Amino acid sequence: MTYWAINAVFLTVVVIVVVAAIAVSGSRSRRGIRGSTLRPAVLAITMAVLLAMTAVFDNIMIGIGLVGYDETLISGAFVGIAPLEDFAYALAAVVLLPSLWTL
Repeated sequence: MTYWAINAVFLTVVVIVVVAAIAVSGSRSRRGIRGSTLRPAVLAITMAVLLAMTAVFDNIMIGIGLVGYDETLISGAFVGIAPLEDFAYALAAVVLLPSLWTL
């Protein structure tokens, strides 16, 4: 199983939770109930910061040999020396945690 296949399974679960959070958030706002909502601008800023930090620290960890990847299971797309697949977890965390909080 490739890293993208693992990401697909993981990200599918994340998408289901996000859709549920959006539905709950919309339902609350229609009923006039104040509560936690997903704010796209805040998520975008958080995502930019977390992806930048992931790029820096993943490259450091891979560079010093702390983490390695099976070359046959990665796509071949890189940010520095970090495979692109590695950024899916940061992306998922940025949207999953606020979605769970909303729910």
